[in-house]
Formats: sequence, structure tokens, C-alpha cells
Amino acid sequence: MEKRPEAHERRVGTVSRGIRCPIIRKGDDLAQIVTQSVLEAAEIEGFALHDRDVVAITESIVARAQGNYATVEDIAKDVRAKVASDTVGVIFPILSRNRFAICLRGIAMGVKKVVLMLSYPSDEVGNELVCIDKLDEAGVNPYSDVLTLERYRELFGENKHEFTGVDYVAYYGDIIREAGAEVEIIFANRPQAILAYTDHVIICDIHTRKRTKRILNAAGAKVVLGLDDILNKSVDGSGYNEQYGLLGSNKSTEDTIKLFPHNPRELVLQIQKNLLERTGRLIEVMVYGDGAFKDPQGKIWELADPVVSPAYTDGLIGTPNEIKLKYLADNDFKNLSGEELREAIAESIRHKGDNLVGNMASRGTTPRKITDLIGSLCDLTSGSGDKGTPVVLVQGYFDNFTN
Repeated sequence: MEKRPEAHERRVGTVSRGIRCPIIRKGDDLAQIVTQSVLEAAEIEGFALHDRDVVAITESIVARAQGNYATVEDIAKDVRAKVASDTVGVIFPILSRNRFAICLRGIAMGVKKVVLMLSYPSDEVGNELVCIDKLDEAGVNPYSDVLTLERYRELFGENKHEFTGVDYVAYYGDIIREAGAEVEIIFANRPQAILAYTDHVIICDIHTRKRTKRILNAAGAKVVLGLDDILNKSVDGSGYNEQYGLLGSNKSTEDTIKLFPHNPRELVLQIQKNLLERTGRLIEVMVYGDGAFKDPQGKIWELADPVVSPAYTDGLIGTPNEIKLKYLADNDFKNLSGEELREAIAESIRHKGDNLVGNMASRGTTPRKITDLIGSLCDLTSGSGDKGTPVVLVQGYFDNFTN
């Protein structure tokens, strides 16, 4: 007869559960709603909560509860005041109807002319404007060559996005014109290229924005703003984000954006406190936005938010400190098998030390921030559509082979 595992022996590692919540509106007590939703899910579905479980809340409902919204008119007014020029260069935007199109509309409403400079062959997060093989065939060097719109069309014609079916070059041009501004479109990857057209610039890249600002300031630009410098303070009572401005914003309506949540640290601490009081368990809590992973077909790197997690409790600070099990099995204990192998690996894990950097047994593990890893897991769990699970409970993430 097959031996049954002992009652205390666990056969499940990390579990990720989407938690359904009520629809969140401005002013809702989100800490109470999240706490109650997790506890009710545990009771109804019959699972227990443990120390070092992780409750993760999507940034969208945090911003919604805060009422952190702004209009295109708010964007236009801030741009008008800060750019202080009729013409502005808008460089390196991502290609997104949800993320950037409405921001572009607000920017265009604040000036008379926009020189739109698009990176190519793709934007910062991997949305493709033209296949890189076509660049090779045309003899175009994306590191040095500046293309006008006419030259781009002559060489590459119309290029619709693989997933959305949108020609973003035409789409962005139309947005600017419909907002009442003149538009000129160029294609370049060197930030300094925009200075041949204007020295008042709004840079729209996300993760490389500090470098782009530094290069333009050193090259003599008069005004250099990032999206993080627009709506970093309230305009006539609008929403804002003091650290990220327009970065991390999403379209809400045709005239309104939802900004990245501001100061969500107090929220995660309150939820942790609530859960400790109700369960006696010290549960970690975080807010998450886009995950950080790359789609192998569309080549799109998901992370369009400035960070995966804008707030988290202290137990989520750091990076994993793990040993590669297959390395131990194939090298240190290659002559062992069965229970002897299992115990040898377990003993190595129990005595692995607190810092495995440089240790061969840790090579091939993922030295990313814990919040980036868990946030990516949560983003995939909750999805971006109609699942209705804006809270995710992750259990067993900090366990290992010995638990």
C-alpha cells in the first residue's frame, strides 16, 4: 500500500488567491473594506490566515477611494504655466490609449504647437512602431538617424499595433490637432535631437526619465519637464501625485484621468493593524500596479507604472535569499537519491546563511525586489478586466522546501 504523507506534511507551496470586494467609490473606508473582504473570503472558502501572508491591493482602487482624479483642463493649465512657451517638444511617450493619449490631449491644449518625438523601432515598454528587421533592410540606424514623418511613411508606411490595431503615429497626431494645436512628428532616440526644433521640452519616458532630463539640461534646454513634474501639486482642487505627477495615471473618462495613488503608506499600515487585531497574525500588506514582465509575442514589457509597488509594510523590504535546488541536486548531492537526498537539501537550506550573493548554489535565482516579484504575481492574478478581484492574498511565498 502506498504510504500516506504524515498529517503535518505540506504538499502545497505558494498560493495566490484573488479576493472579491465591493465596487470602490471615492471616500470609502478602504482599510475596513479590504480587511473585511479578506476575512470573509477566508471564512467562506475555508482557509486559514498565517503570519507572513501577503495582502496586496491594486493601486486603482486606492486612487479611486482617494478621489485622485484630474481633468484634461487641469493638465493644460499646469502645462501652460510650467512650459511658458507656445511650442513644446513632447518626447519618448509610450504608445497607449489608456496610459498616454489623454495626457497628450491635455498637454496639447496648453500650447500652440507640439513637436512629437517618438522613439523607434519601439517605445520604452516595447510597443512596436516598426519591425526592427525593416530598419535593417532600409539601412536606418536608430541610434543616430532622425526621421521626419514623411521619411518614416516613405520607408515603412502604416504600422498598426499588433494587439490594438491602432496606428499610433496617426492617432497621436490627430489628438494634438483636435486639441487645437499644430503638430510636427519626428522619430529619434537621442534626447538632444529635439533641440533642433524647440528648447522647451516635456519628457515622457518613465524608467529612464532622470537620464533624459540630465542630457537635455546639459545640452542647454531652457525648460525640461517630466510627466512627474505635471500635476505634482493640485491645480484648482484637482487630484495630484507629489512624487510621480502624471506617471502611473490611467484614463478614467474621455476628459478625466485617475492618477497614481498618493501617500498609500498609511493605508497598508492600517490594514496590517486591522488584520493583526482581528486574527492575531502579522500579515504583510502592499499596494501594487503593473507587474514587471515581458510578453514573448508582442515584446511588451508590462511595467508602465513608475514602480510596481508604491507602498508596502516593512516585512516586504529586500530581495529573496534562496538556494537553487536543482544546483544542489545536480552538483553537491548528485550521488544521493530518495529520502537521503531530500534531507541533505533540507539541511543545506536550514544552514544557508543570510546573504547568498556570490554563492554558486544561489546562481539562477531571481535577485529582484520582493515587492516587484509579488506585485507581478498579483497583477497576473487580478488581471486588468472583469475578474472583480482587486485584492490578492498570497500565502506561502516565504516558505521553502523545509517548511
